[in-house]
Amino acid sequence: MDWRDQGHDLAVRVTWEAGDAERYVREALDLGYTTLIAGGGDGSVRDIVHAMMASDRDDLSLAILPLGTANDFATAAGIPDAIAEALALLESPATPSDVIRVNDHYFLNMATGGFGTEVTTQTSEELKSMLGGAAYLLTGLTRFSEIQAAEGTFSNGEFEWQGEFLALGLGNGRQAGGGQRLCPDALVNDGLLDVAILPAQMDLLAGVKGLFGSEARQDPEQEGLFIRAQVASLKVKTPSPMNLNLDGEPVQSTEFDIAVVSNRLKLHLPAESPLLG
Repeated sequence: MDWRDQGHDLAVRVTWEAGDAERYVREALDLGYTTLIAGGGDGSVRDIVHAMMASDRDDLSLAILPLGTANDFATAAGIPDAIAEALALLESPATPSDVIRVNDHYFLNMATGGFGTEVTTQTSEELKSMLGGAAYLLTGLTRFSEIQAAEGTFSNGEFEWQGEFLALGLGNGRQAGGGQRLCPDALVNDGLLDVAILPAQMDLLAGVKGLFGSEARQDPEQEGLFIRAQVASLKVKTPSPMNLNLDGEPVQSTEFDIAVVSNRLKLHLPAESPLLG
């Protein structure tokens, strides 16, 4: 049965360019809507979440229709691919969930940095369609000679780490880059950010395979390759500007002030969602 035929008020807007999501969120709030639906991938969800957070409203809820290419957050959260089933989650109460702030930007799923980010962003859609997850490994191996470690200092008063790293994952969700489970234990409502750092002081080929190979998907712990922590806040400093990819939005800086905004946004997720603690 059509969603509107069930008596629901549904106003659809389509984004075409940068700024549309923010404008549509403002329009929805001005019209009195408190529940929004993000139809798209992780980037679309990020745009809408950022606009919802910018409104400073604490009475809003969000449902997600996984219509993008990767849908990493929706996949990890167990949101059904079928539109009707995803919309049916609106019939159950939304769960207060965390949002992550990086400087003046907000995201829901994961921030990534380092060589791993460069590989995932430069792997072609055609290659991913043909090879699936192996496409990332192939791209990583073909660019093996280009691997350059980043350097950074990570601190929050309790967790401290400094050194060179190949990849970085800061997860509210568990996976990024089309299924790379960088933060396999992340929960969206625990008030904590999961940190995963792949140090450069290791065999580079093993690091590339561990990050992009099929074993990375099969073994959530990735054979202990990563430095891991769970924190409520974190400061990251780098000697030279680094790109931090917030669900597809690159933010470049030498200092990143990161904080969990706990229970800030209500999400319509399956009751048995793996991301709910």
